[in-house]
Amino acid sequence: MSDEDIVQETEERQPGISRRQLLGGTAAGLAAASAAAAVVRPAAAQPAARSDRVLLKGGTVLTMDRTLGDFAAADVLIDGARIAAIGPNLQAGGAEIIDAGHMIVMPGFVDTHRHMWEGQIRQILPDGGIREYVRTVLDGYGTAYRPQDAYIGDLLSALSAIDAGVTTLLDWSHIQTTPEHTDAVVKALQDSGARAVFAYGMPAGKPWWEDTSRHKYPGDISRLRRQYFNSDDQLLTLALAASGANPEIAAKEWAAARDVGARITIHANATIGKIASAVKLGPDTTYVHCAHWDDTAWKMVADSGGTVSFSPVSETIMGSQISPIQQALDVGIRPSLSADAETNAPNDLFSQMRAALISHNAMIIDRRDRGEKDLPKRLTARDVLEFATIEGAKANGLAAKIGSLVPGKQADIICLRKDRINVMPVKDPVGAVVLGMDTGNVDTVFIAGKARKRHGVLVGIDLKRIASEAVASQNYLASKVPT
Repeated sequence: MSDEDIVQETEERQPGISRRQLLGGTAAGLAAASAAAAVVRPAAAQPAARSDRVLLKGGTVLTMDRTLGDFAAADVLIDGARIAAIGPNLQAGGAEIIDAGHMIVMPGFVDTHRHMWEGQIRQILPDGGIREYVRTVLDGYGTAYRPQDAYIGDLLSALSAIDAGVTTLLDWSHIQTTPEHTDAVVKALQDSGARAVFAYGMPAGKPWWEDTSRHKYPGDISRLRRQYFNSDDQLLTLALAASGANPEIAAKEWAAARDVGARITIHANATIGKIASAVKLGPDTTYVHCAHWDDTAWKMVADSGGTVSFSPVSETIMGSQISPIQQALDVGIRPSLSADAETNAPNDLFSQMRAALISHNAMIIDRRDRGEKDLPKRLTARDVLEFATIEGAKANGLAAKIGSLVPGKQADIICLRKDRINVMPVKDPVGAVVLGMDTGNVDTVFIAGKARKRHGVLVGIDLKRIASEAVASQNYLASKVPT
């Protein structure tokens, strides 16, 4: 959609916004918003059920909504769990006012695939490839995990994600050795305060269909739906992490998920065509890595409305592939991003966005140097920022709630310091976020309107206790895993 199309569509939706005012905030560039600009409000605003109100005042606002665009200086009003209004000079009697004049205000980052149970063994394989990961982490440490280890691993990963500005994660949880492991992981997600998709996965060790003596995968997903996920009005939602080992197994996994209305996420390799012979591919499925797909597989997933998730850092560090971003774009799929395994990769999406830019542009350079003429366009900083926000929300099935700053959506918002030495003075806010910032710029984090980080510090978290439990767990696991 062109800038003119965006302007025309928005004038029809919001006749109080002038063409000049909106053009100052579209993807074409960030210009100063007029002080007289109309406030954007939901079409049928209803009184908030809760009275807590926060006004983020005077920040540079990146809405990540192509219709609303960006604001050089504007306010964001949080009313309860939702965004109430966006615009310059908002009046909000009784609201707490936060001076955001030195910050970029934007949606929280959305991670679509992370093995959160590995939190206390992060960075143990800085030089390991995929074989070392399977041998050491999945078949080694994973088989030694107790429920309390799964709990602290998930909690540590979730809190560090919030600290890095990631407000939503998909927990690709293949540590379901017993139902007690499952309950511990769900409890950790609840305790963290993060918005999360719990993707119920297989147990560590042997393939799930070879040893059913302890776990209850995938059938236990029906209990999880009843016990923990019986409401859509909560921070946690449910998915199933499928092995997709073969068509017969895939059919059982897909059926278990769809029987309870859960989304599906799968590490998808070149065998996806065989799996499609046994299950109906649909928009409820996210395909992770998409390694070594042929054109038929890409078209099949695109036609089904499926989404994809790439992990540019781990995919290259582990030596599996250069993320196939261009192949996804070629069939009309805009990808999402994820940290994958913290054993081999950083936990923040700043790193993933930069890695996506670098790997994609390196691919173009390689094709150019091999004499190809019909080269794809380079990714832009805004492209990868969309991958890390609104596209992630789509892949997690949450685009109606999060991923962009739109009145009526949930107030999952981060405030990034633009007065730190690593980015000051900021000329292009999108460039600053993608190319210059890191986790140290994350000053404030709201999830569903609740402050989870303020002034650069996590709110209400006993880090000493968590550190003690993490170290104890790490030491226990190390004693059980041969070196």
